[in-house]
Parts: sequence; structure tokens; C-alpha cells
Amino acid sequence: MRYSFRQLEVFLAAAHFQNITRAADSLAMSQSAASSALKELENQFNIQLFDRVGKRLQLNELGRLYRPKVEALLARAGELEQAFSKHTEVGALKVGATLTIGNYLAVGVMAQYMKTPTHPKVSLEVANTRTIAKRVSDFELDIGLIEGELQSSELEVIPWRGDELVVFCSPDHPYANKGRLSDSDLRSATWVMREQGSGTRQTFERGMHGLLPDLDILLELEHTEAIKRAVEANLGIGCLSRVCLADAFRRGSLVPLEVPEERQFDRTFYFILHKQKYRSAGIDRWIELCEQLQDPPLAGP
Repeated sequence: MRYSFRQLEVFLAAAHFQNITRAADSLAMSQSAASSALKELENQFNIQLFDRVGKRLQLNELGRLYRPKVEALLARAGELEQAFSKHTEVGALKVGATLTIGNYLAVGVMAQYMKTPTHPKVSLEVANTRTIAKRVSDFELDIGLIEGELQSSELEVIPWRGDELVVFCSPDHPYANKGRLSDSDLRSATWVMREQGSGTRQTFERGMHGLLPDLDILLELEHTEAIKRAVEANLGIGCLSRVCLADAFRRGSLVPLEVPEERQFDRTFYFILHKQKYRSAGIDRWIELCEQLQDPPLAGP
């Protein structure tokens, strides 16, 4: 074999950090050793994988072509090493999730995953759909869990489970005992919303088609808990996933509101994987646990 796994590890680290010094540090190597390993890999096959601009390394077309193949090869090698060591095939996992999923669903799955006898670690990154998709595309996350619609030629988008947004208010709000709201009521309300670009906002805007220019949006916040606190303080009404409102509805600190029947706020949560990502036993186990996840008991219309 004309290349070593160490050379491939240096290649991936350099692709990630775009700097040989930081790549070497991440692999506990000297800069000269990492630089030599990368140079030897390229010289052995008379290829160039990076464009070099000063100290910065930028993957060229050939490097981008080989990166997913190297990622898959090293993932398989890692599993084989675990098997040789008589460890479980379910190993450490890097997961990304959007806000609602990360805060209200993924933590429970993490707890189940880490109960495997060897107690594999899980790292969880919570960010918006665009960020999670980018991290999965760059092989920096093994799997993503998203709530927004996504189109990508590099990613496999797999439906996971259904979800629904609910309009809600404080128990002291005039709408709390109104029954089903009309479009006129929705126009008259003051709103506290998720920020533009979030999966929740995307679903809300789709359901409110025809009314958006007339809505009075007082606040746009990035965190669901902040929105819930603002609505509890009677600053306006909100619209979030039932998943993150269940406890508040049970306590009575927030009240669900019925909207016109034509206003549909249903959506789907998805798994995303790089199409060239090796499907390890850990990824399969994570997906299995997610699909077994039970919905919390919910109150409301």
C-alpha cells in the first residue's frame, strides 16, 4: 500500500483547519512531521490536493473529490480497530440538531445511547438548519437532526417524525378564552416569533400565507425559552412546536389557541447524512433510538 492512514489523517485535518500547524496540533504531531506526511502523500501519486496561499491550505477540486472517500475509509478502519480491540461496534458519535430537537428531544436519545455497556460518548451541537447542514456536508458531524426543509445535492435527507406548531398565549391574554381565532384576530395580535431563517419561522410563514405583511411582530428571538417567557409576560402571542410547549400547557402557564382550519402548521423532522458518509453501527443505533422515541403527553386543542 503506497499510503498510510496517518497520511490520510493529516489530509483530513488539513482540509478541516486549512492550516498545517493547526492540523498538526489536532493530531499531536509536529508541524514538520505533518507537512512531510502531506507532501509524501501528494508526491507518491504525483497529485496536488490543496492550493497553497501563504500559510493557508485550500482544498482544490481533486481534494474535494477525495475527501469523502478518505473520510469513509478512515471511518471503516476505526470500526475495524474497535472490533479488533473487542469493543462494541457502537462508538462515539458527533450529532448536530436544530434548536427544538436539540433542547427537547435529542438529550433523551443521548441518555439511551450512552447506556451501551462501553458508554460511548456523544457530542451534541445545537444550531440552525443551515449550520447543521454545512457541518454534516464537511464531515464535521456524523448525523444531523433538522426541522427545516432542505435541498442539497450532497446530503441524504430522511424523514423522521411529524411535528406541529401551536399558537399560544398567556392565561391573562384577551385571546385565552376566545375559542377559535379568525384571520382578523391573527392580524390584530402582537407576535413574539423565532428569527428569520429558522425551521420554525419557515413553517409559521408557510401556514400564515396571505397574512404575513399585516402581522405585528414585536420581537424576533433565537431561543424558544425566551419566547415562552415573553409570552408569559403578556408581551404578545407566539407560535412554537408542541414538543417544547407540553410542560407549559400542563402547568397552565401558557394556553394553546385554535387558529382557522385552513392555517396548517404541520411539518416533518429529518435526519441528514452525507451521501458518501459510511453508515456506522453507531449511526444506525442512533437512528433506531430516535425512531423509538415516544411523544410526551400533550394538552391543548
